[in-house]
Amino acid sequence: MAEAEEAGDKRPSPEALLALAEREERGRGRLRVFLGAAPGVGKTYAMLSGARRLRAEGVDVVVGLVETHGRADTAALIEGIEVLARKPVPYRGRVLMEFDIDAALARRPALLVVDELAHTNAPDSRHPKRYQDVEELVAAGIDVWTALNIQHLESLSDVVSRLTGVRVRETVPDTVLEAADEVVVVDITPDELIARLKEGKVYLPENARRAVDHFFKPANLTALRELALRRTADRVDDQMVAYLRQNAIEGPWPTAERLLVCVGPDPLSATVVRTAGRLASGLNASWVAVHLDRPDARPLPAEVRQRLDETLRLAERLGAETARLTARDLPEELLRYARRENITQIVLGRSRAGLLARLMRHSLPDEIVRRAADIGVHIVTDAAAAMGRERRPRSKPEPRRLAHGLAGAALAVAAAVALGLGISHVIDLPNISMIFLAAVVLCALLLGRLSAVAAAVLSFLAYNFFFIEPVHTFTVAKPHELFALVIFLFVATTVGSLAGRVRDQAEMTRRRVVTTQALYDFSRKLSGTAKLEDVLWAVVAQVQGTIGGRILLFLPEGRDIALAASWPPEDQLEATEWAAARWAYVRGEVAGWRSKTLPKAQHQFRPLRTSQGTVGVIGVQPKDTTKPLAGEDERALEAILDQAAVAIERTRLVDETAQAKAAVESERLRSALLSSISHDLRTPLASILGAVTSLRDLGGRMPQEARDDLLAAIEEETRRLSRFVSNLLDMTRLEAGALDLARDWIDMADVLRAAMRSAATAFPGRAIDVRRQPGAMLVKGNAALLEQVLFNLLDNADKYAGRGTPTVVSLTREGDRVVLAVTDEGPGIPADQLDRVFDKFHRVAHGDGRAAGTGLGLAICRGIVGALGGTIRAESPVAEGRGTRLVVTLPAGEPVIEAEAKDGDAKEATT
Repeated sequence: MAEAEEAGDKRPSPEALLALAEREERGRGRLRVFLGAAPGVGKTYAMLSGARRLRAEGVDVVVGLVETHGRADTAALIEGIEVLARKPVPYRGRVLMEFDIDAALARRPALLVVDELAHTNAPDSRHPKRYQDVEELVAAGIDVWTALNIQHLESLSDVVSRLTGVRVRETVPDTVLEAADEVVVVDITPDELIARLKEGKVYLPENARRAVDHFFKPANLTALRELALRRTADRVDDQMVAYLRQNAIEGPWPTAERLLVCVGPDPLSATVVRTAGRLASGLNASWVAVHLDRPDARPLPAEVRQRLDETLRLAERLGAETARLTARDLPEELLRYARRENITQIVLGRSRAGLLARLMRHSLPDEIVRRAADIGVHIVTDAAAAMGRERRPRSKPEPRRLAHGLAGAALAVAAAVALGLGISHVIDLPNISMIFLAAVVLCALLLGRLSAVAAAVLSFLAYNFFFIEPVHTFTVAKPHELFALVIFLFVATTVGSLAGRVRDQAEMTRRRVVTTQALYDFSRKLSGTAKLEDVLWAVVAQVQGTIGGRILLFLPEGRDIALAASWPPEDQLEATEWAAARWAYVRGEVAGWRSKTLPKAQHQFRPLRTSQGTVGVIGVQPKDTTKPLAGEDERALEAILDQAAVAIERTRLVDETAQAKAAVESERLRSALLSSISHDLRTPLASILGAVTSLRDLGGRMPQEARDDLLAAIEEETRRLSRFVSNLLDMTRLEAGALDLARDWIDMADVLRAAMRSAATAFPGRAIDVRRQPGAMLVKGNAALLEQVLFNLLDNADKYAGRGTPTVVSLTREGDRVVLAVTDEGPGIPADQLDRVFDKFHRVAHGDGRAAGTGLGLAICRGIVGALGGTIRAESPVAEGRGTRLVVTLPAGEPVIEAEAKDGDAKEATT
């Protein structure tokens, strides 16, 4: 048993198998990256050499783009291989020759060679970066070989700049290298590379001399070589761990680490994010980037907010999750979030603070280090920050707002002076400074802190000029009055600043309450909306009301997407808009305005993602496209899109559930129909066939009584078969709405007599007790159909009631309704099946488990009665725990024409 349990535990990791299945997704190509420490190590040469070998083996190899940089040996390797023509792109008066991705997709070779993965494409290209071209080719099922230098990795660009002094402008996200199926390291020693450089095998002689003096130094090349080998070693370790997990091989798994990095609006944050990305990559750890903010913080300037958004997007490109936290105690909130998310290490940046700041308060890194007893903390500094304290970004007031604040302060102080002078002529007020203090508070509450500070300074001067001896001068005669004046300035400034801060906090709280209430109302609206069309229009209206501008919403349609809703209504879109929307849907990435993909588009397209995948795409075009979305608008938009994605998925799941339920019901009915047909057709046909065969073979030798019995059996089974076929046809006509419902005034007593004659023939051994209320029972209906209803009820009673028990038929009038009831003394119907007995093909089993009938008779009754405006119901038990009563209720009436005719007959008889 122990061995079995031990063997049962040695199972492959489901996550590892899922990752393997995703990498081997059908129709996806494979990506091989030739990675080198620096230019000239032989990446392109090795790539082309391998491509030539495959071509010699019969593989369809095409060169999409290769830069030889004048190297003859590299150019010789291209000879004999098909090379795609480059695409000319006009740019600033000259023509750039770029890689033609459309030609590559149309050619669709088995292997495509595309050099220089980190290259930036010409403006107005489909993708800003070549690595995005390669990703599209791989997604299209084409194998791609490409080359990359280690300094172009996003997370290492700042390290390379610090080591070599050369700023790396073209970068590739680390996720591209991680997603590669194979990474081939092309490595040579620094001395060999410098020798090749001097021999002119890398650059032209003049360029080679400059390179040796700057970038190609032995120390730089050694450092780059170490970075390349370390990154490759990390990847090999990842592959080894994945292999072990996929094959259930035991071994010490790496400890699960999770990192958190704090992101701010300062330039140091980008360095902190890259450092955290390298730590996470080295530790094989997931990580999250968090931005902290206080509820009373003033809005950041547009350029600072844009820098913060770019830093968060950088973290996402490096593989991090992002989050925004708001709290008054930032260290406590950060640590609470870290413990809730199982964070093991925190990465912070610290710039040099001024002396006053260090004396007045602790910095965020100091507080985190002091309070984080069980979490590791990494402090990142920057050379630029070490040279001096970076100035904290401050928001500059708008000129109009500044003018209004100063003007309001001046008017408030002038009013205080006038009021003080007026009061001083009436009474001697010793504390007239309170009037000026009230003016300062009024400015703070109405116009903000800036106006309050300005009012405090103006009040200081006006109080001195008009009310302190000697008046009408700015001199102070008595020392205690100077002291009081200074105290007044301090109190007025402090009170004004505090009151202004309270006003700003109240305004920010009001805006957040409005946003929260709007999101809450939107959530309630979505939760009460069942139709997809209503959900789409609610989403479009909410987004438009939040950020303004133009809104587009796309939903999948087959293999493409279609415009499902827009505001204002749109009929035609440019090709760039469609391309960006399709990219956002297929790749699940932001595209269009202010993004890395198709930035020339007028809208920014964002995918609507759920756990099931991308359910749609929304495009937003703000009113002011020159500025990024404000932070509050961005957060509100993200919340709306999350709710919209869930609502769209919910409506689709409801539709799919209804379709699945209908499919199940259709399958059940089909099975029931086949079962009924196989039984109810085969049984009478078998009886008829047996009787006919007996009469043919033995008819002359059989007694007359036996022949009469066989003929009676044939007649009975033929009628039974006729009723079954008739029921099937009637049910089909009812569902198709083709049943003839021609109505006329009829007496239910006539219908009862006709049905009794048919029942006497069909059920000769069944005793039927008829109880009819005297008088006419007139209804407007179809006599033949109502006769069929009553006959079906009698047939049902005959099947389910025991032999020798009577069936009671009652016909009464109750007010404006005619009530027809058929009661039997059978075993009855279970309570949970009283409503289901009128469903098609539903049959109640006998005590021995067998079901009688086809399950169509009562369904036909319900259809006919409902079409005539009546109701039908089942009651069970009736008496002593047994019996079933089927009750039909029809609207009664009195025909006007017949009433007039009867009056005429009466007059004629009197005459």
